[in-house]
This record gives sequence, structure tokens and C-alpha cells, in this order.
Amino acid sequence: MIQRIILFSFFFVVTNLYSNSVLAGPVDTESSKFQPGEMIMHHIIDSHEWHVLDWRGHSVSIPLPIILYNPDRGLDIFMSSKFNHGKDLYKDYKLDHGNIVVVDDRGKIDKAASARVLDFSITKNVFSLFFSITILLSVFLSIGKIYKNNPTKTPRGFRGLLEIMILFVRDDIARPAIGEKYYQRFLPFLLTVFFFIWLNNLLGLIPIFPGGANLTGNIAVPMIMALMVLVITTLSGKKTYWQHIFAMPGVPKPVLLILTPVEIMGLFLKPFVLMIRLFANITAGHIIILSFFSLIFIFGEINPIAGYGASVLSVGFVIFMTMLELLVAFLQAYVFTLLSAIYFGTAVEEEH
Repeated sequence: MIQRIILFSFFFVVTNLYSNSVLAGPVDTESSKFQPGEMIMHHIIDSHEWHVLDWRGHSVSIPLPIILYNPDRGLDIFMSSKFNHGKDLYKDYKLDHGNIVVVDDRGKIDKAASARVLDFSITKNVFSLFFSITILLSVFLSIGKIYKNNPTKTPRGFRGLLEIMILFVRDDIARPAIGEKYYQRFLPFLLTVFFFIWLNNLLGLIPIFPGGANLTGNIAVPMIMALMVLVITTLSGKKTYWQHIFAMPGVPKPVLLILTPVEIMGLFLKPFVLMIRLFANITAGHIIILSFFSLIFIFGEINPIAGYGASVLSVGFVIFMTMLELLVAFLQAYVFTLLSAIYFGTAVEEEH
């Protein structure tokens, strides 16, 4: 059943995109040719609407709420459908490359007025964030209630799988990296980060609503999680931890002039590496999959038959890459959680 759903989803996406690219009509001008770079960027960046399908030049999308605070006239709330996929103006606002800007009476962008507008809109990534949080809260709160009412009952099915993953994070990540004495202090954060990253990585691989958002591939999300790791590590650091950074024991003072700046730089490089690793790996996976889709349109512009022939190979490669990305989705959650636990462990390490 799962294999059928996956195959249907991929063929749905291919048919949807290919119909818009090839069946909508012949390509007559250079500007109307398929641009793989634009298509890829359109699908991996954030958006004010949730694209569903294109059919013969008509785009179908799920509108999302636009929430703007303009100092000149207060709060403006409306749906993104008012922009008609970026073609129309609404209340002197318009979409410009995914950003909401203010236009003047001549229809040109007013950069000064646009800079004063605060955008609190529910974008595609924000919706995906709330959706994943809702799933996590509903699942774990319900499971916690079951355990509270029946603490001795043997878990089965989905509960059993989650218990295995929780024990895996506790016994194979938190306890060895942090130590028996302090691991329970950091375990709630590590479990939250692990399941949050894993779930959103999996949701990003689903090509139809409510999946398909590149949340963990949006650099702002890994950046905030990396900053949380930095703050927790800094606040949890013991005397030994800071001593090894600013005045490493047993090291000659002239050498400290070199090592101390390197160690201080490492305080900020560690969370930076966490951010870049998650962002780059997830975004790269989306780009590779969309690149295989692009081959269909590139060959389709040469000849429709070639496009249909390329679609068979492209879909095969996409299915293979998606299976690989299922592994990557877990590995990136594991690596981020493991490195966070190692940083916490170094901060609370006892003096030998």
C-alpha cells in the first residue's frame, strides 16, 4: 500500500509539471522556455501560497494568510489569493519574487515604504512548522497519557516504535555523550530536536499537501536550533570547560596566544557547522530530486516523445533518490542530536 502511494505521488507530480511545461502549448519564444533553475528555486524557497498543480497554464494553489503591519495604516490581514499568484495588486501591496512590497501610484516598488512594513504572514514554512508541532504534541501527549494510565502495559505498534526511538536517543546518544550524572537534564531538548528534525525531513519528501515544504532546508530553522545549542552549552559550562577554553592547563603561555583565540572561535564554529550541515544536506537532496524532474522538461522541449521517454528514467532516479533521502532524513536528525549531546557533554564534564 505504501509503495502504491509513493508511486502515485511521484507520477502525479510528474504529470502535473509536465502537462504545464509541454502540453500547455508549443514553445515560441526564448522567455517561455523552461528554466530549470527557476523551477528548482521556486520549490525549495518559502512561499505565501501552497502550490498544488498546474494545468494548461492555470495554477491551482492553497492560499495562506497574509498578516502585515504597516505603520501608516495599521494591521492588514487578507489571503494570498488576493495577489492572484503575483499578478495583481491589493491595497498597494504586491508579490515580488516571493516578498511582499509596497508600490506607489506609478506601480513602482517603494523601497522605503516596504522596509517599514512588518510581515507576520503564515507562509508555507510557517504552516509546515505549526503542522509538525501539532503532530508531535498530539502524538506524544496521547502516548504519555496512555503510559500514565497503564505504566506496566507492553507497548505495541506505533507506540512500540516510538519507545524504541526514545530509548535509542537516551541510551545511544545522550547517556554516552553527556554522562550518567547529567544526561537527564538535557534529554528533553535532545528528544525534541531529534523528532522535530526527523519529522520535518520526512514531510519535506511528500510531494503533495501538506508535505513538500523545505522547512529544515530553510537556513533560519537550523540557525535557531544551533543558537539554542550554543546558549545551552554556554549556560551549562562548568569551570573546567571555560578553563580549557581560555587557559588550557599544562600549555605554555606563548602557545596560549594561539590556542585561546582558536578555542574561542570554536565556540561559534560548532553551532555554525550544525546549522550548515543540516541546511546543506536537506536542500541538496531537494535540488537533486528536482534536477531529475527537470530532465523531463528539457527533453520535452526538444521533442514531446523524448520528454515522455525521459520521464521513465527520471521517475526511476527520483524514486531511488527518495529512498536514499529517507535514510538521510534519519541520519541528519541523528547527527544533529549526537553533536549537540557531545557539546553538552564537554560543557558539564567533571575535572579529572
